[in-house]
Amino acid sequence: MKNLLNIEPILAFTGLIVVFSVVFVLFIVIVVIGIFNGLVGLRNRVKNAYAQIDVQLKRRYDLIPNLVETAKGYMAHEKETLEAVINARNQAVSAASTASKDPTSAGAIADLAGADGALTGALGKLMVVMEAYPDLKANENMMQVQEELTSTENRVAFSRQAYNDAVMSYNNKREMFPSNIVAGMFGFNFAQSWELDDEAARDVPKVSF
Repeated sequence: MKNLLNIEPILAFTGLIVVFSVVFVLFIVIVVIGIFNGLVGLRNRVKNAYAQIDVQLKRRYDLIPNLVETAKGYMAHEKETLEAVINARNQAVSAASTASKDPTSAGAIADLAGADGALTGALGKLMVVMEAYPDLKANENMMQVQEELTSTENRVAFSRQAYNDAVMSYNNKREMFPSNIVAGMFGFNFAQSWELDDEAARDVPKVSF
């Protein structure tokens, strides 16, 4: 009987430890699930924000061949300038296609930003050359394309800002403790914001005369 009395406190203490351990493990699991779901939500916001950019970029890329085709009839001696725009456009289309597969891929977004910046530069040079062709400036189709491009460029700028805001929220979450532990465990990688290398590219390109 004496031995049984001595064992009972030990069993009770052991039971408390087991209960505490189970509660602690459940608490950790709940915290991890909460952080994981939060990271998933923020990553999906980044993807959704990129989808808005993608829509506007596709519209922009679809308008450019029309712009070039209209200009061809007036700028027969500017073949090099026109080809530069088309080449830059095609490279941007390819980069956008790659980025759309995984908008959280830092390399893909950096490549797209660079390709789109090159396209903006090529378009800018084309607009400068167009100044010497008053008949082209007065062409109704050209004026319509220019208006649509200007509107699209504005929407791209707003969508890009929304994307960068979503990226910042996601990156902040994945870098903060203890979220950074969960992010590392489940492969929540750094997302690249859309950075403009050229200061001139920070302004909406002037596509009207």
